[in-house]
Amino acid sequence: MITVRFDGSFEAWRGHARALLLRLVPPHEVNWASSEESAGLFDDPPHDRPIESSQQVRVPRQLLDELEMAARCRVANRWSLLYRVLWRVSQGDSTARLVGDADGSELHGRIKAVRREAHHLHAFLRFNPIGATDGPEHVAWFEPAHDVLPWAAEHFAERMGDNRWLIATPDDGVCWDGQALYYARPCPPEWRKLASEAKDPGGDLWKTYYENTFNPSRLNRSVMESNLPVRFWKNLPEGLLIPQMMSRARAGAQRDGQSERVASKTGKRIGRPSSETN
Repeated sequence: MITVRFDGSFEAWRGHARALLLRLVPPHEVNWASSEESAGLFDDPPHDRPIESSQQVRVPRQLLDELEMAARCRVANRWSLLYRVLWRVSQGDSTARLVGDADGSELHGRIKAVRREAHHLHAFLRFNPIGATDGPEHVAWFEPAHDVLPWAAEHFAERMGDNRWLIATPDDGVCWDGQALYYARPCPPEWRKLASEAKDPGGDLWKTYYENTFNPSRLNRSVMESNLPVRFWKNLPEGLLIPQMMSRARAGAQRDGQSERVASKTGKRIGRPSSETN
């Protein structure tokens, strides 16, 4: 068994995978491990075998894009599947990329999960203004399920113009200075502290608006949790209100079809206008 230790980046994996393909090392003989893990007693060096082929490894460019996207998915065997698909395609088995194939299905499932998590980042990330003059003007804290930050953050660079901002996660962070995007992994402690402790000065006003526009009669918990997963609630200004409003809806507020505060108001009766005759 050959154990390949690398830093966990796609670029490093790609280099090792290419070397293994040139040596015709099949997937079942490769164990992918973090460079931080200690070496095993029976581990073989990854490049002690001679190169068996003088030909260059050629695979479709689209496959490399798919592998890079799937590599962002945090699963236990992320690198083993990627090398297995790459090996099969390099050996002429293009069905490894198809959804109908077992490996292809898993590959595209991971790509779908990564794209969905990028959508979650775009939809649920909240910037807080901090009014800094020599650093980021807006900061945000996010906890993604997959490694989407450096790719998905370009969305904000295109939309926020010259505004300087920072996004920090438990693992990595990005900073936009108005001209260029800087990526750091691991996330610097000062970035994490700045983003996780920032408070939105307009947060209370937003929560008041959100609570009073909530319509209990239209509540569908399963649909809501599908579109707004529970794991994001704790980092949203309105997140703490959602369980309370759901509880009130189940307790009978759905009969009113409106917020409790609105339902308690007396309102004003409007009479029917009288018809005019010629």
